[in-house]
Amino acid sequence: MNRETEELGEFELIGRFFTRGGRAAQGAEPGADGVLLGIGDDAALLRVPPNSDLVAAVDTIVAGRHFLDDADAEAIGHRALAVNLSDLAAMGATPAWATLALTLPRADARWLTDFSRGLFALADRYEVALVGGDTSRGALTISLQLLGFVPVGSALRRGGGRAGDLLAVTGSLGDAGAGLALAQGRIQCPDAVATAALRRRFDYPTPRVEFGRLARDLASAAMDLSDGLVADLPKLAHASRLQARVDVGRLPLSPALRTLGLPDADIFHWALGAGDDYELLLALPREHRGRLEAAAVRCGVELSVIGELVPGAGVHWTRHGAPYVPSATGYDHFR
Repeated sequence: MNRETEELGEFELIGRFFTRGGRAAQGAEPGADGVLLGIGDDAALLRVPPNSDLVAAVDTIVAGRHFLDDADAEAIGHRALAVNLSDLAAMGATPAWATLALTLPRADARWLTDFSRGLFALADRYEVALVGGDTSRGALTISLQLLGFVPVGSALRRGGGRAGDLLAVTGSLGDAGAGLALAQGRIQCPDAVATAALRRRFDYPTPRVEFGRLARDLASAAMDLSDGLVADLPKLAHASRLQARVDVGRLPLSPALRTLGLPDADIFHWALGAGDDYELLLALPREHRGRLEAAAVRCGVELSVIGELVPGAGVHWTRHGAPYVPSATGYDHFR
């Protein structure tokens, strides 16, 4: 059998693709990554830095639901970690450790090589150690838990917004939705550069980890945009017990998205509701705006003010000063 297409046993799979020389001796002093005991035992032993709160997030991605059935395995590995990194970024946390539960139709060596390459390329960038997990046979499903930390009491939350705070988002919105539409053949774009940029935004989301850490002491509330602004903003407003007011005309749209030449209604549909952009939504005191914009520049991230928080409830959308009713509803697994 060709080595690239061979099927493997469970323990060979783990040892060959997911074990990277972590601490293996119980009772050993932790390394720089805080790992006392990594892959190879019943559970990992980890040491959280002194005076820190532990931050935990977990996401499951499923073939045909979160990525296309024929998606590149390297992109799937990247996405599995990126969506969790985005959650930690929203809380201003430093990512540290991950556990992975991987369900596969079959243990294909070539697929696993590409998947683990995508996973570890992003893990190495943010110094995340894979410290445990599980494998099983079934429909392709990846569940990854990410653990990190923040200084005690400093984590950003959705409910910290105050009346008068500005609402801002990082990056651009709608690109991932357009990228998915292109991948599915629902739209066409004659510009190859724009097509590649939009496809990459869907396949390889960029978590705003560095910016999230810098925003921790400046923003009053934050969350990541995984389900679309129209679905996620009400959550932040509700948690902060305030009304959000947003001018749709101020939403940041990329040149690649504009290159599609589609009506504004289509563009705003993606920007408001497509999800998968994994940008950050923040509430920030007006006096911190300049410092947060400077932090964004240092991270190479665009920061756009789109509205404000005021007394009241819900979300009030406007465009050109007139009330605006979004056509999008955002992503909901069970709607």
